[in-house]
Amino acid sequence: MNVEILARIQFAFTIAFHYIYPPLSIGLGLIMVVMEGLFLKTGKKIYERMTRFYVRIFALIFGIGVATGIVMEFEFGTNWAVYSKYVGDVFGSALAAEGIFAFALESGFLGVLLFGWSKVKPWVHFLSTVMVTLGSMFSAIWIVVANSWQQTPAGYHIVGSGLDARAQITDFWAMVFNPSSVQRITHVWLGAFLSGAFLVLSISAYYIRKKRHVEFSRKSLKISLAVATVCALLQLVAGHQSADVVARYQPAKLAALEGHYDGTKAADMYLFGYVDQKNNQTHGVSIPGGLSFLTQGDFKKPVAGLNNFKPEDRPKAVNFVFQTYHLMVAIGMFMIALTLYSCFLWWRGKLFDKKWLMYIFSFSVLLPQIANQVGWYSAEVGRQPWVVYGLLRTSKALSQAVSAGNIIFSLILFTWVYLVLFGLFIYVLNKKIKHGPYDDENLDHSPRHIEMADSLG
Repeated sequence: MNVEILARIQFAFTIAFHYIYPPLSIGLGLIMVVMEGLFLKTGKKIYERMTRFYVRIFALIFGIGVATGIVMEFEFGTNWAVYSKYVGDVFGSALAAEGIFAFALESGFLGVLLFGWSKVKPWVHFLSTVMVTLGSMFSAIWIVVANSWQQTPAGYHIVGSGLDARAQITDFWAMVFNPSSVQRITHVWLGAFLSGAFLVLSISAYYIRKKRHVEFSRKSLKISLAVATVCALLQLVAGHQSADVVARYQPAKLAALEGHYDGTKAADMYLFGYVDQKNNQTHGVSIPGGLSFLTQGDFKKPVAGLNNFKPEDRPKAVNFVFQTYHLMVAIGMFMIALTLYSCFLWWRGKLFDKKWLMYIFSFSVLLPQIANQVGWYSAEVGRQPWVVYGLLRTSKALSQAVSAGNIIFSLILFTWVYLVLFGLFIYVLNKKIKHGPYDDENLDHSPRHIEMADSLG
């Protein structure tokens, strides 16, 4: 393999592994806000038990997420020096904003969240939970802004030339609110909320199946199911809006997502299939003119196809982009069906009568994780051959001094380290879940909490 392919594989591996954790922490943070808010409103200790239990899981996820994210910053310098120089002004301002407005907020209140139960008033602790959750959401904003600028650059001009060329910000807010940032932030947030909600659904269903902490689990399952249902439905809208932006600003990517080649014809919307790249054809089950209708409101209007672009200006791995995109959509539709059906059973008073449903929920934690991963794959591979769309090609963004051997060595090293970290994460997470929430007698019954519960009860 050449240096470019190896560098892309290494970065894809490290970012994919890291991206397991931030969505979980963002989504779990939202669930904790709801749970602790219910405790403040009702004074019922069971909601405090929920919050305490999931705070411990949140701390584990947060710690592993921070550790795995640091590596990517070094990879920018070692493997992608030209790219780092090119986007340095843009990324520098966005990542600085993340540190000031997001990470400082999140880490500043994290200590109160973890250790402040008996040391601050309940409303102060609730405030810390809200601030940590907002901090994680703000962090996502600036990361997505930086990535969205690569997809739809705005608010910049280019200074220098050749290897010394770089994008310089001319309008900070135009850079922040570039054409795709708002839609993509919403899409990422909802994916994160679904990750956290389905994690709680999974744990709650496991306890219900094992007949442990039944009252605790039934209440926590209902909370997470409500969040999951709302977010799954909103994700359908957010995903459509994001696709509209792709259609307008990245037509080659859209053509790859749907395997559409002939730009003189209306574009079908494939439900599933495969792309024969050798013959420039797509085979599968489709809705005739469906993509034309979604993007232009007319089943017969043509949509730009891959044949409209030079071979060097369009993605090479079209079938990969096609399959990952359709897998993301399929999982999204399944989550909508699953949550709506479960809400119907809840309304009928039969939610916990279906053992098979609890089995599905037990493993459902994988659904949003897979959807988040393949969604990023389709977005990033679909952007190729550009690392900054229309401005800087991926092949030109590499470090000039790095060799294939250097990358292979570091990739093997990272793989072993990440496998150890993942094994440790699964071991500790499994141990915490099997231990379960603390019993009532182990809760902190400090005068402040007793007084709060009495006053609200």
